[in-house]
Amino acid sequence: MVTAYVMVKAHTGDADRLRDEIEDVDGVVEAHIVAGDVDLIAKVEVDTPAEVKDVAATHIQDIEGVESTQTYIAMD
Repeated sequence: MVTAYVMVKAHTGDADRLRDEIEDVDGVVEAHIVAGDVDLIAKVEVDTPAEVKDVAATHIQDIEGVESTQTYIAMD
């Protein structure tokens, strides 16, 4: 099992809608609106690092209102 965290910057006013849409992506186990440099953090649990890339780079980044993402794979 690979766990990763995807930091999401959203267009102004889109965070609530984006949280719901991100949580609907296969592989995302939870998503939270946060304060700080990013607007949301999504926790991803999948079988392989390639699946992390698919979730973050394909599914999350393709959601309307997502400005940018950064992905961090947990090492423990």
